Amino acid sequence: MLSRFLPAPGPSRTITGITLVHTMGQGLWMAISAIYATRVIGLSPTGFGLGVAAAAAVSLAMSTPTGHLADRVGPRSVQVWSFVALGPLTAALLLVHGFTGYVVVMAVQAVAYSASRSARMAMIAGVVPPAERVRTRAYLRATTNVSVALGAAVAGGLLVVGTDYAYRWAVAFNAATYTTAGLLTVMLPTVPPQAARPGARLEVLRDRPFLSLVVVDGVLSMHNQLLDVVLPLWVIDRTSAPRWMAAVVLLLNTVAVVLLQVRISRGTDEPRSAARAVRHGGLFLALACVIFGFSRGVPALEASVLLALGAVAHVMGEIRQAAGSWGVSFGLAPDHAQGQYQGTYQMGADLGKLVAPAVLTWLAIEHGRPGWWVMAIVFAASGAAFPPLVAWARRRGPALPDPVEPAAEAVR
Repeated sequence: MLSRFLPAPGPSRTITGITLVHTMGQGLWMAISAIYATRVIGLSPTGFGLGVAAAAAVSLAMSTPTGHLADRVGPRSVQVWSFVALGPLTAALLLVHGFTGYVVVMAVQAVAYSASRSARMAMIAGVVPPAERVRTRAYLRATTNVSVALGAAVAGGLLVVGTDYAYRWAVAFNAATYTTAGLLTVMLPTVPPQAARPGARLEVLRDRPFLSLVVVDGVLSMHNQLLDVVLPLWVIDRTSAPRWMAAVVLLLNTVAVVLLQVRISRGTDEPRSAARAVRHGGLFLALACVIFGFSRGVPALEASVLLALGAVAHVMGEIRQAAGSWGVSFGLAPDHAQGQYQGTYQMGADLGKLVAPAVLTWLAIEHGRPGWWVMAIVFAASGAAFPPLVAWARRRGPALPDPVEPAAEAVR
């Protein structure tokens, strides 16, 4: 039974276990971070927002350099030390009592987090055969949904307790999960570091087709904020559906990702098929936006049905888009630079996450149904752009293993 939800024994399963540990801490922290910052540290909501924005900006700026570091030093070493560093850096929040200290800790923490993320993607490229990389990412995503939900459930109990001690316990727990993840990473095989090559160190920044895909993927990835940010406001303020439908939609999404992500990710390991998957994902996301738009101005039951149907279309688009993006990013990255390519590719989703809450909320809440139609057009067009952009990238030079010794070979 367990094998249905875990990859086969080996590096993929170890990486999945590590993800389960550290994302459980993240799920707990996401649900409680704003309360800790404002109630325990004493920040204003604006101060908290500025701290989060500063951390996001640092993480964004460091994605490519830390990915390059993982290539040169070896991804396992970078992942171990970044996770281990995240432990005390997270625990340092227990000693913070003002805005300046909070921003400094969050910014330094963002550097370590960016390094851990880039190294993890390089580890997958280094220890997992190319045909299994997307499948491994799918397992990680399904695992993340489960562990974040468990962490959020624990956070719910702490919020019921509602004491400063309970909130400080959450910080300590999150710090412990990072340290544990770092120690568990030692169980993974060693991936040899890549030797420096002639030319630009950050060669990905000269790869125009790949950078174009990063930007378009960032636009498409804005859909990740629909269910968390936009839809709850839409359900409460613009539809007659009961408020709890917002929670139903989120629950439906979580369950569907856990059950379907691995299965629907099949056949997306090669860039061309992956690009087609992204195109399909964009169409599903466009359909979801149209359906969500029609949920306004109808009776409560009809609105609830439309919201549920929109959620189904959205999660199908989300799953296909995610799988296709993984196939594209792994397939177009040269073996000697997987770290910097994966780190750079993640920048698109990070930019989308920064822009999406304001833009998508403005479109939906301020403009209603026409706003949803604009989103539908943008998502469909972004998905449709992937196949020609991937074809451009392949014409410019497909990513092939080195002729002497594949960089993806792991040594124990």
